[in-house]
Amino acid sequence: MDEKTEEQGTTEDAGEGIQQKTTSELDRADEIVERRDRVCEREEKILDRKEAMKAREMVGGTADAGEEPVVKEESPKDYSERVMSGKIE
Repeated sequence: MDEKTEEQGTTEDAGEGIQQKTTSELDRADEIVERRDRVCEREEKILDRKEAMKAREMVGGTADAGEEPVVKEESPKDYSERVMSGKIE
């Protein structure tokens, strides 16, 4: 009879331990899910910004306002080759 009492005592203790362990694991899982949701929201905001920036870039193009035009000096040989080939710019 002592063996049965010991077995019952052990199972009761084990049952409480499992319940507490399961509860703490569920709490931890909830925290992980909440953290992942926050990360997804941040990533979504970043993606929206990137899309808006890309759209402005595509529509707006580029402007070289205020920059000095780059003048490439042409050697006499390059000039004569360009003129003789018919590519006058």
